[in-house]
Amino acid sequence: MSDRDAPSPLALTLGDPAGVGPELILRAWLARNASEAAFFAIADPRALDALARRLGLAVPIIEVEPAGAGAVFKRALPVAPLAQRADARSGVADPAYAPAVLESIERAVAYVKSGEARALVTNPIAKATLYAAGFKYPGHTEFLGALARRDWRGAAQPVMMIWSPTLAVAPVTIHIALSEVPRQLTQALIVSTARIVAADMTRRFGLAHPRLAVAGLNPHAGEGGAMGREEIEIIAPAVEALRAEGLEVVGPLPADTMFHAAARARYDVALTMYHDQGLIPAKTLAFDSGVNVTLGLPFVRTSPDHGVAFDIAGKGVANPASLIAALDLAARLAP
Repeated sequence: MSDRDAPSPLALTLGDPAGVGPELILRAWLARNASEAAFFAIADPRALDALARRLGLAVPIIEVEPAGAGAVFKRALPVAPLAQRADARSGVADPAYAPAVLESIERAVAYVKSGEARALVTNPIAKATLYAAGFKYPGHTEFLGALARRDWRGAAQPVMMIWSPTLAVAPVTIHIALSEVPRQLTQALIVSTARIVAADMTRRFGLAHPRLAVAGLNPHAGEGGAMGREEIEIIAPAVEALRAEGLEVVGPLPADTMFHAAARARYDVALTMYHDQGLIPAKTLAFDSGVNVTLGLPFVRTSPDHGVAFDIAGKGVANPASLIAALDLAARLAP
């Protein structure tokens, strides 16, 4: 395939410049191979070059427009320069760099909207740092949903799914306090989340009849109402409604028996009622190969399944495996 016939590159965001994102960008480019999709970073090229030199990584950097990324990718890391500075000190969180973090994300979405990029891959952000600078969204997922609604002018319910070859989980409630989960968990939210998961597992992942397993909220899935009535009053009716639509759904199931190997073989995606109920088993089983995929958007977005890791940032020990998995999955899912 010639460069002219090659698909558009992937847009890779900076993430928090004080975290491991910049090093992961460098190491992901070093790990490229002939079959890997080309990508370009939306970052501060001078800061990346300085980091590469400090870590002893032989990464030549070329400033490009997205259209030129594919032509240089094999010999240099293509970077679309940010307007904002991103020369943060590794490991030191600083709200002053929030504008650069947000610019990188918004420009990446714009490149996907224009067709200059085929999909979006995001490096980890530090939400507390962004909050200190006035960020109004609970997290990456919700911010991307707002950008999708703004730029595509349509409804969008972003659904987080952590995917790996071992396990895929989608929490129904995401970035909220655990005490809020019973108040925000509704039959309608479970049904809408399951519909989006099933639709995107068919549209993006090619499963004709995705099998969904729905977790209960309480221990032992409520034990027939002895440990809570959410399973009886909210979750079971949602499962029945989804079955009535023709979806392959089981539940509510006790969460403590859903994730061993024999149980995982019976479903394609587990729907959990809150964030940690699903992400703890997902990250335990596949921390380095797990990918955060946002479903329900008009574009493909993936991300490494880990955080900014300020404690190891800039020390030359960051593992790019999850970012590489995110790049590979984005290339697989994008049209």
